[in-house]
Amino acid sequence: MTKEWIIIFSFMAAASVFGILITIYDKIAAKAAKRHRIPEAVLVTVGICGGALPMYLVMQLIRHKTRKPKFAVGFPVIIILQVLALVAVWFWVL
Repeated sequence: MTKEWIIIFSFMAAASVFGILITIYDKIAAKAAKRHRIPEAVLVTVGICGGALPMYLVMQLIRHKTRKPKFAVGFPVIIILQVLALVAVWFWVL
């Protein structure tokens, strides 16, 4: 694995872990009164930065934001675009 791929996957792993943590925090904050929520724009941005798949799986697991089209449809679209981008970069590098 080249250095570039290690950087890409490290960035995506960091975004994934951060995305999982803020998704779980937002679910807890949604149930508790007087807790600051994570803005939806932040959740979507972290998903776009590489955390979409694990965030989507966690959202399904903990039943958080599963009825909102932005997340129910948007995150699968982001996941598909990320996979296509990784495949394109893979073939471009080879």
